[in-house]
Amino acid sequence: MKRTIIASLFLVIACKEEKKEPMAKDEPQKVEVKENVAAENTEDESQAAQKWLKENIIAYFKTDLGSMDKAMQKITTKDYYEYKTDAMNVDMDVDGSLTEKEFQDKWKTKFDTKKAGVGSGFLISGQDWINVEVGSCELKSSSKDSYLFNVVLNDDGFKAKYPSQVKVVKEDGKFLIADVLEDHSN
Repeated sequence: MKRTIIASLFLVIACKEEKKEPMAKDEPQKVEVKENVAAENTEDESQAAQKWLKENIIAYFKTDLGSMDKAMQKITTKDYYEYKTDAMNVDMDVDGSLTEKEFQDKWKTKFDTKKAGVGSGFLISGQDWINVEVGSCELKSSSKDSYLFNVVLNDDGFKAKYPSQVKVVKEDGKFLIADVLEDHSN
């Protein structure tokens, strides 16, 4: 019964999308990141978290540059947003920028700061991208209201692959990215 209700909700949401005229190739697309209400059943919930993650990664990279910060805030926990913002600005000449040591000291009790992606962007290490797609997104582990996915993002335009582990949590009935473990040792 619950699966039928959830499937019906997704169908209703999908049917409400308006038809839009195709945009010119150079014109930035306006894409909204989605807030998804988590499912009740644990198996359905992990699948819903996975679907939400894939859709929101794609939506994030199709967001116009001026809205990316707000899009990131909308799909991440408050702590992760502040942490990743600090990581991106380490040793930069901007207000509030931290040194590497200050960053480590501030966040070492909450996050694995060695996998923060210091100096790199959110979800990918590249500053520029052409067409980021989700190559794979597999559930690695889960616990109550927390899901860890092995994710590989591909940018076919730059022929780049970005592997990471993305932790998704359920807060207030919504999925949010709580951590991205980046490994740049490859």
